[in-house]
Amino acid sequence: MLYHKNQNVTVRTPARLHLGFVDLGGALGRKFISAGVTIDGFSTELTLEPSKKFEASGPRSERALDFARELFEKWNLDGGCAINVHRSIPEHSGLGSGTQLALCVGSCIAKLWNIKVDAVGIAQELGRGARSGIGVAAFVQGGMIVDGGRGSNTRVPPTVARHPFPEAWRILIIEDSNDLGLHGAPESDAFSTLPRFSDNCAGFLSRQVLARILPGVIEKNIQEFGMGVREIQQRVGDYFAPAQGGRYTSAAVAEVIEYLIGKNIPGVGQSSWGPTGFAFFDSDVAAHSMLRELQNQFTHLPQLGYKVVQGNNEGAVMTLANTVEQKQNNQNTGHGSDHDSGQING
Repeated sequence: MLYHKNQNVTVRTPARLHLGFVDLGGALGRKFISAGVTIDGFSTELTLEPSKKFEASGPRSERALDFARELFEKWNLDGGCAINVHRSIPEHSGLGSGTQLALCVGSCIAKLWNIKVDAVGIAQELGRGARSGIGVAAFVQGGMIVDGGRGSNTRVPPTVARHPFPEAWRILIIEDSNDLGLHGAPESDAFSTLPRFSDNCAGFLSRQVLARILPGVIEKNIQEFGMGVREIQQRVGDYFAPAQGGRYTSAAVAEVIEYLIGKNIPGVGQSSWGPTGFAFFDSDVAAHSMLRELQNQFTHLPQLGYKVVQGNNEGAVMTLANTVEQKQNNQNTGHGSDHDSGQING
């Protein structure tokens, strides 16, 4: 198969916050409907080029090679590829690291080997998006996203609503270096053993999305948006409590979240299985003021870290470069060539 022999591709993709599942019962035939926000501040970035063998360097490089080998076999490609992972979203933290790494690798291979496949197709090939479509949508276009869950013939849950996240808003991220979110077999077991999700609760949470979260984003009303997020977080957190040891995975993050609720901060919670927590603010000043307050208040929890980030309304960005030119540029300037760059399309 023809491929771009003397070229490489670099892809950078943002992280995402999973704000919670809206319908886990699936009474109407669609399960795992969920909402999420794409964020800056954490990213996965890698460069991939054709090679005679499979080789990789950088954080999570072995996992990246696993994805590459799987796609080479499924797409019947010869040879191998070299991958340099420049940076990676923290693993098992609730920020969607696995899906973003898989889509980065897959999109690079598809570009260089002229494979006609979109992000949804790559996700399906690599077993990503099994429950939530937020990660795939974040990769494709960023923003505030609601997916339609899984129906009987769904490949990856489709995006049913996407809106730009307000540029002035900020998200305070709360990290726990001593904890990891549920993943792998324990995660699968949790979904299979927890009791049926209440239809009444699913209906209530759907109203939070339609009557609070989406209008709040569109009208830039942080209070309306945040209260919808809080309602979802509390009910879904309580539902998953038997599997994750409480409403939130990390006891330390839980302590901070309860403090924020006491301060009347509306949009607080845990992303996915955690342990990462979050709080939404309507300005950079307000977010950094609270960051300093938390640093002073929670000195007894040194494992916690805080970071203020923005929403991302772009999604992944791809750059195609000539390998020789890029190596010369790297030596001269420390930066790569931007021969052909652009946003990833779905």
